[in-house]
Amino acid sequence: MNQLVRYIIIGFVVALIAFLVWYFSSIVAYILISAVLSLMGKPIVDFISGLKIKGWHPPRFIGAFVALVTIWLLFIAFFRVMIPLVIAQFNELGSIDVQSLVASFNEPINAIQHFIQDYLPSSAQEFILKDFLIQKISGIFTISMISDAFSSTANVLINLLIALFSISFITFFFLKDDTLFFKSIILIFPERFEAQITRALTSINKLLRRYFIGIIIESTGILTLITIGLSIIGVKFQTAIVVGLIAGIMNVVPYVGPLTGTVLGTLIVLATKLHSGFSSDLLTLSMLTLLVFLTTQLIDNIVFQPTIYGNSVKAHPLEIFIVLLIAGSVAGILGMLLAIPSYTVIRVFAKEFFNNFRVVQKLTEKI
Repeated sequence: MNQLVRYIIIGFVVALIAFLVWYFSSIVAYILISAVLSLMGKPIVDFISGLKIKGWHPPRFIGAFVALVTIWLLFIAFFRVMIPLVIAQFNELGSIDVQSLVASFNEPINAIQHFIQDYLPSSAQEFILKDFLIQKISGIFTISMISDAFSSTANVLINLLIALFSISFITFFFLKDDTLFFKSIILIFPERFEAQITRALTSINKLLRRYFIGIIIESTGILTLITIGLSIIGVKFQTAIVVGLIAGIMNVVPYVGPLTGTVLGTLIVLATKLHSGFSSDLLTLSMLTLLVFLTTQLIDNIVFQPTIYGNSVKAHPLEIFIVLLIAGSVAGILGMLLAIPSYTVIRVFAKEFFNNFRVVQKLTEKI
């Protein structure tokens, strides 16, 4: 009975913490982003603090400042190069003749339309595939959509500045005192759980550091492979690197992201070629583009993903897939982005506090 009461209390505390995390989601997001950035900057802090200049070691706050500046300079340099390319690409796409693009695929579209009329129920007979494609693709390549995106970004500029300042401020202190985040979490729980919480946080730190480093390597690899592949088949470099960037970012969301990146990337390549006057054989170009994406995904599935999801979070692919479906249903794309890190944290804490259950033992046996 006492054990049951203990589990009920723990469950209530977990539910309360989950509610507070949801209610103060923006602040929690700042803290989590800062924690990730501090993981990235910790090697720099350790290196600078370990220097010895005539018997003097630089204090950690100097290393923290240098690490923070380095991180932001890397981000600024990246966006300074990529944002003009992306803006130029979308400005070009805004003038695409979508009807001409769809008309270039009349033969396969007509074949599918005949299949619909011949084999699908009468309720689907009124469906016109060509009109459907024109409507959907027009929604992607409209100037109004692009201007609305920039307009909405301008509207939240103040919130963005607040977020950048808050994240920088928190990250600095996380870098200065690398145990500050752990100590803050430990204070939430009763003192008798301190040993278990410490073990859990140590394990989480190790797993998530591997995961985020792996994600950065994977996205960079996807960007590089897509850019090289598209350049080989004749796509101009500016378009190739923008498509590679989109594919690399979308690939952060497992399973769904690669498919979305492939569809968007292929449409951008075809639309850009059509805009430049190349319309003789878009079907061949689309097949070559899909081949580039397919080859990249094979390399990703064989080399990158087993390392990230197997060796970092130590979870079975089926587990990851189910967790992503649940997270996507509850919180959409944002939920899918946070699904794997959140699941990792839940598994580690479950191992420490609920290891008496067989299902927990099975799910956490590799941690």
